[in-house]
Order: sequence, then C-alpha cells, then structure tokens
Amino acid sequence: MNFYEHTIIARQDTSPAELKQLTEKYSKIVEKNDGEIVKTENWGLLNLSYLIKKNKKGSYIHFKIKGNGNTINELEKNEAIDKKLLRHLTVKVKKLDLDTNYFSKKEDTENKEKKK
Repeated sequence: MNFYEHTIIARQDTSPAELKQLTEKYSKIVEKNDGEIVKTENWGLLNLSYLIKKNKKGSYIHFKIKGNGNTINELEKNEAIDKKLLRHLTVKVKKLDLDTNYFSKKEDTENKEKKK
C-alpha cells in the first residue's frame, strides 16, 4: 500500500452541504477501490493565485489516503468530469503526517500548545 495526499478545489459558490456531499462521494470511491481514507481536512475558502474558470476563490478539501495506483486513477477519473471542482492534485508520499494541520486558525494552534 502506498500513501497519498490528495487535494481538491471546489468552486467558490459551493455550499457547505455540497462540500460534505463531495467529501462523502470521493471517500466512497476510494473505499470501493481498495483504498482507505486516513484523514480528511476541510481547509475552507481560500484565495486562488490566479483565476480558474472565472473563480477568484476556492473551497479546499484535503485527503490523506492509503491505497494503490488504481485507487488514485479511479478517483482522478471521476474528478475530471465533476463540474463542481476546479482542480485536483495528488502527491505520493513516503509517510503520512497526521499531526500537523497547516490551515488551522492561530488560536487553535496556541490552545493546543498550552495544553501540552
């Protein structure tokens, strides 16, 4: 089994309920193809570096996946035809970093440090 970090960017006008549906949809596709979603992070609405299909912002969803190449191929094939998505990116990694949350708010990070 290989480890992957996979990020999708949904259109800026996508509602929170639709984002949840997208997350569930792609999680099921991974599980149907002998993969496992280790962690899912919703990074929220962020500015894009440049316009993509006339959108200035996008809702980012990040998956940490344990699976094989066929799992990722099937996932990307389904994402390529989805009109709600602007972009997707998959990166193969040697080890999943489950501790660091790069897009958490500063207050959340400071509260966690105080608890330690």
